[in-house]
Amino acid sequence: MRLRHTLAAACGALALTAALASPAHAATGDFAYRVTGLNGGPVHVTLHDPASGECVTLAEVADPSASEPAFAPHNDTDEYALVFTEPDCTGDQWTLRPHGRPASDRLKLRSVVFLGP
Repeated sequence: MRLRHTLAAACGALALTAALASPAHAATGDFAYRVTGLNGGPVHVTLHDPASGECVTLAEVADPSASEPAFAPHNDTDEYALVFTEPDCTGDQWTLRPHGRPASDRLKLRSVVFLGP
């Protein structure tokens, strides 16, 4: 009986270790955008290999009452990107193709999610 419990515990620990050790999927490439800097000029920001399937609220523009939205996103990753006008992937949304051209300055965003395979 004791051997059975020990074996079950060992198998459970192995399964948990394997689940935790598996890497999270990420889009490969860069996602860039611009924000208005403290001096009023544009500042370029880049997310390198962003996580897939997770909403990313852009830190520089997370508070709508304290900042203008980011603009001119460029999706140079290998996944589609959905950009949103509000934090937490809410508001209006637009889809940007993988390895697409930079969007115009008129496209505003505060969050993005990458759609993995």
